[in-house]
Amino acid sequence: MPKCVAIIPARGGSKRIPRKNIKNFFGKPLIAYSIEVAIKSNLFEKVIVTTDDEQIAKIAKQYGAVVPFMRPKELSDDFIGTADVIHHTIEYLETQGEHYEYICTLYATAPLLQKEYLIEGYKKLKDSDAINAFSATSMSFPIQRTFKLNIDGRCEMFTPEHYMTRSQDLEEAYQDAGQFYWTKQGIKSDEIMFGKDSIPIILPRHLVQDIDTLEDWKRAELMYQALEQDKNNVN
Repeated sequence: MPKCVAIIPARGGSKRIPRKNIKNFFGKPLIAYSIEVAIKSNLFEKVIVTTDDEQIAKIAKQYGAVVPFMRPKELSDDFIGTADVIHHTIEYLETQGEHYEYICTLYATAPLLQKEYLIEGYKKLKDSDAINAFSATSMSFPIQRTFKLNIDGRCEMFTPEHYMTRSQDLEEAYQDAGQFYWTKQGIKSDEIMFGKDSIPIILPRHLVQDIDTLEDWKRAELMYQALEQDKNNVN
């Protein structure tokens, strides 16, 4: 089996939800869910957490992740992108003589992540000539019927020609689900993640919730409760 590594970025600073990555979510720190699913998938040689925060590092280790270094300050502010953090981690691993064929970036804020989709992403990428595979989901409303507010606070459609088009006649659109991003290491691509070199792994909408605000957090709690109840009913 090709060598795979999971990398979970989890910096300490979070302004809208303080200490978000380790905030209690149904009895466990939020980051624990991503770590545990990655381990249960049996895909990875290591599950690495890259963080600048000693408490996050301690909790990550308790749940089975590896924290081989503390992330430098210059890679831990609000303006640093995930790609820079992942690149830094890969460079560190290579200096230690560790080389991986597949890199999977996992977000620490994905308590609804299911291992079967993680495995599906790996298998589809491995069996293709694509470079990336990532979690995605369908939009809940046709994007062709959406509108914005102009400078006067009035409505302005993005595509007014579709005002009278029936929803079922419009092409379905998809969005990033923000859970995982597989990539083949060492292969360059001029495409963005949402381009022709990527395979989207389509998740049902009831398993997708970005967590940036307290409202997002509450919605994630309700979705998680419903998911657990459904699992218990099946069992």
